[in-house]
Amino acid sequence: MPPEGRERLRELARPVRFEKGRRLFEEGGHADRFWWLAGGRVTLDVRVPGRRAAMVAEVGAGELLGWSWLFPPYTWHLGAEAVTRVEAEEFDATVVRSLCEADPATGRAVYREVAGLLAQRLQRSRARLLDLYAPYGSGPGE
Repeated sequence: MPPEGRERLRELARPVRFEKGRRLFEEGGHADRFWWLAGGRVTLDVRVPGRRAAMVAEVGAGELLGWSWLFPPYTWHLGAEAVTRVEAEEFDATVVRSLCEADPATGRAVYREVAGLLAQRLQRSRARLLDLYAPYGSGPGE
C-alpha cells in the first residue's frame, strides 16, 4: 500500500479491547466495521442447522478481522468471538469505503489485501469443515 494511504488508514483507526468470550459480530448482522488485531485470538464460526455453530477459522495478532464490510449488502458471512482478551485497531467501514473511492491507489491496495485474506480464509475454512464433516477415509489416498 502506498505510504500515504497507509497513513490515512492509520488516522482512521480507533483502539479497542474485547474481553474473552465477547461476541464481536453475528452471521447475518450488519457489517459496519473491521479490525486489525494487535493481540489476542478470535474464532470465526458458521451456523449449522440443527447444531451449534461450527468454528471454521481462528484469527490472531497481525491479522485483519472482517471483510464483509467491503461488499454489498454489507452483512457478516460468519460470526466471531474473542477466545482471549483482544486488542485491536477498529475501522469504520463507511469511512474506509469512502477513502477507497476517493483515493484509487489506496482502494486497490485495500481490495488486494482483502482478496488475499479471502483466499487464505477460504482454504482454512474448507480444511476445517472437511475435518469436521467429511466421512472418515474420504480424503485423498484413502
